[in-house]
Amino acid sequence: MSKAIVFDLDGTLVDSAPDIAAAANRLLSEMGHAGLPVPMLTSFIGHGIPNLVAQVIAACEFNPGLHPEMNARMLALYSERPVELTRPYSGVVATLEQLRAQGFRMGVCTNKYRALSVRILDALDLMPFFDVVIGGDSLAVKKPDPAPLHAAFAALSGTPWIYIGDSEVDAQTAQAAELGFGLFTRGYRKTPVAQLRHDFAFDDFAALPAMLADRAA
Repeated sequence: MSKAIVFDLDGTLVDSAPDIAAAANRLLSEMGHAGLPVPMLTSFIGHGIPNLVAQVIAACEFNPGLHPEMNARMLALYSERPVELTRPYSGVVATLEQLRAQGFRMGVCTNKYRALSVRILDALDLMPFFDVVIGGDSLAVKKPDPAPLHAAFAALSGTPWIYIGDSEVDAQTAQAAELGFGLFTRGYRKTPVAQLRHDFAFDDFAALPAMLADRAA
C-alpha cells in the first residue's frame, strides 16, 4: 500500500494572506473603518473565516452581535477574488510532481471552506495532485480536532504517514491524530519553531522530498 501525505492549504501550499487581508480590509472600508495591517490579519488566519472575523471584530472593538452579517459579507468579498494575489509557495509544484511520481497518495486538510479551497487549487493548477480535499465545513468539527485529518487519510486509501502544515493549529492537529508532522517555517505561525511539536522543519519545498526519503529509510 502506498504512503499517504496530507497538506494544509493556507500558509503551507499557498500564500493566501494577501487576498484574505484584502477582503477583510474591503469589509472594513464598507463599514467606514480604517483597514488593519496585513501582518495582523495574517496572524488571524488558521481557524477559518468565522474565527478571523471574530478577531477583526475584537481588534476594531465592534459589537460582537455583528458577527453573522460581517462573516457573511467577508465570505462574499473573499469569494469574489480568492486568487487575485494568492500563489503557491516556491517549489510547491515541482515537489508535488516529484512526490506523485514516487507513488505517494496526497490530500489537503484545511479549515478554509471546502468550495473555496477547491476553487483556489483549481485556479492554481494544483487540484490534479490531490485525491481528497477536506475543508472546515466538511465535518461538524474543524482542526485542531483530529477528525478532519483522519477523514482525509481515510479517503486516500494509503498508509497514513505524515501531515505537512505551517501553524500551531496544524501541529496540534497532527499531535491529536498521533501522526508525524512536517513544519513549513515560512507560513503563518506565531510561535517559535522550537516551541512547536514537529518531526522535522523546512523552509524550502525543494528540500521536502529528500526529508521524506530520509524518514522512509
